[in-house]
Amino acid sequence: MKPSTLSDSQATARWWVMLGIGLGVLMFTLDTSIVNVALPTFVRVFETQFSTVQWVVLSYLLVINALVLGAARWGDLIGKKPLYLGGLVVFTISSGLCGLSPSVGWLIAFRSLQGAGAVMISALGAAIITEIFPRQERGRALGIIGAVVSLGIALGPTVGGLLLDWTGWRMIFWVNLPVGLFASLVIARSLPSVSQPTQHQRFDWLGALLLTGVLIAFSVGMTEGQEQGFDQLLPWALLVITVVGLLLFLWVETKTPNPIVDLALFRNQYFSLSLLAGVLVFIVIAGTIFILPFYLELVLGYRPRHVGLLLAVSPVLGGLVAPLSGYLSDRLGSRPISLMGLGLMTVGSLLISTFGAELTDWGYIWRVAPFGVGLGMFQSPNNSAIMGEAPPERIGIASGLLSLSRTLGQTTGLSLMATLFALVTLAHTDATEVTQATATAIVMGVQWTFRAGALVLVAGAAILAKTWQMQKKPVV
Repeated sequence: MKPSTLSDSQATARWWVMLGIGLGVLMFTLDTSIVNVALPTFVRVFETQFSTVQWVVLSYLLVINALVLGAARWGDLIGKKPLYLGGLVVFTISSGLCGLSPSVGWLIAFRSLQGAGAVMISALGAAIITEIFPRQERGRALGIIGAVVSLGIALGPTVGGLLLDWTGWRMIFWVNLPVGLFASLVIARSLPSVSQPTQHQRFDWLGALLLTGVLIAFSVGMTEGQEQGFDQLLPWALLVITVVGLLLFLWVETKTPNPIVDLALFRNQYFSLSLLAGVLVFIVIAGTIFILPFYLELVLGYRPRHVGLLLAVSPVLGGLVAPLSGYLSDRLGSRPISLMGLGLMTVGSLLISTFGAELTDWGYIWRVAPFGVGLGMFQSPNNSAIMGEAPPERIGIASGLLSLSRTLGQTTGLSLMATLFALVTLAHTDATEVTQATATAIVMGVQWTFRAGALVLVAGAAILAKTWQMQKKPVV
């Protein structure tokens, strides 16, 4: 089945759709980080503990991780417009409910509902853009979405801090209400019924249930490993469940006629290796988001607002570069642009590994700049390559796998990079907590963690170089 595209006479409508999708993606990415700055406020307001209030963040991410592929498959089966529009409506309503929460328990519950809306936005946004834009414009269109993702990441800590100072914690949720309402109206009016429902296929409920269990076990296992340490029984038990469940899921998918994940997609090495490169990149990104605030606050002594502005430098640069890199990939091919991006990210990671205890703002900016520019150059072409390799009837699930590669990379990277940072830091101090370590010890932790991050990025570059070499080989 050929994907439906808008004719040239409908170009204006196509960009209205881009606006609606972009606003949805902005809300989704903004809410993955805007809540983090409010956690201390929630502890105080709801008179609870930090271990409890963490679930305000975790419940949102767990729902997205667990349901993203199921939502993507539903999009292929019943049509993407009603699911995406429904996701916007659920996200907007639940945002209002979050701001009305009378207790931390209700806030966690409403955040889970918000995650159920966000998963539709996350799973189907790239698929809709891929279908309505012609191939020669796909890289630029996905580059704009990549820029919106970077903008959301950049704005989260800064906007959250300002709203907390000016209006109180409820507004960090209520800010979504006018945006969500407007985006819903735009999508309802402008988005055509892309990818008509696939006939005579059933939803793979058993596969969906198994996959949900696997992703929840993995996410909770990595989270508990980070909190308790990977020498404890619970994290390892959950990771063993993950492996066993994954093997069972793969067996079920080979037996069902309409699997939730068509394993044949992974026979396409360009598709699967590009996804793997994306996972490796987001492993390093997760470490950057988690570790640098500790360095900026504990070593340089910056206030949260100052930290938020500096943390915005890298994603803002990535957002500015992403549309250009997408445009170049449409004309030069995705592989060389993605490889250049990974090269710059590797240089940036090595420059960050030179951070010291006397760093200036300018010293920070020019060191993180290559990392941000490289991310903008890598992400749009790589996303375009992934979506371009998927058959039309599997574009939804390809979009879901793309989203899952980001969230799994972040979940894994947060645990692994944070663990390495803590081990190196504590090895150079007598303290038992990272927050009590000396500035010298924290600097050592940052330096060795980002050297390791550079190695991960080199591995990603080697993977993409392999796919480029395979593409160049003539078909015999």
